[in-house]
Amino acid sequence: MNTSVLMLGIVTYFVGAIPFGLLFARWLTGKDPREYGSGNTGATNALRTGGKKVGILTLIADVFKGVIPVSIAMVLDFNDSQIMIVALAAFLGHIFPIYLKFKGGKGVATMFGILLPWAPMVAVISFAVWFIVFKISRYVSLASVIAGFSLPLVAWFLPANDAAMLTSLIVGGLVTIRHHENVTRLINGTESKV
Repeated sequence: MNTSVLMLGIVTYFVGAIPFGLLFARWLTGKDPREYGSGNTGATNALRTGGKKVGILTLIADVFKGVIPVSIAMVLDFNDSQIMIVALAAFLGHIFPIYLKFKGGKGVATMFGILLPWAPMVAVISFAVWFIVFKISRYVSLASVIAGFSLPLVAWFLPANDAAMLTSLIVGGLVTIRHHENVTRLINGTESKV
């Protein structure tokens, strides 16, 4: 593997693993989002823990975890397979952060972030799916599961390049799997709306 790809991938993982939801919530409210709601450090739980300001800051930071390293890889003229490595490093860093014993967010914001500079129409259409489902249902989890499930389908229909399609399949699948507890609560009628 190219040394620059390896180095950027490693740095990207460690930056992606920074739990901005935890940092912002503690900084602005003194609360720990892991002690509330779903117990993770993602934007939705940060919103529930610390309010709109914490939620918005976390959302922006988690999106840029993906946007920045993938944009750097593109500027460095990495090929699509190499960009995929960097994109997955950002995503896996977010959902499996080494700093929190590999228990991070559910990856939705970073999922959109890694695709936004690389396969923008895939990201935009999948976000539109998320937004429509959320506006109708008011369930972030339902919107996230459907967006994650639709992501590889959108990538296939557009179509995106092969590496972006594979990345969409991997991250979309992981986002869906990470919401399995939410799906159970949705079925039981106990899931919280936003």
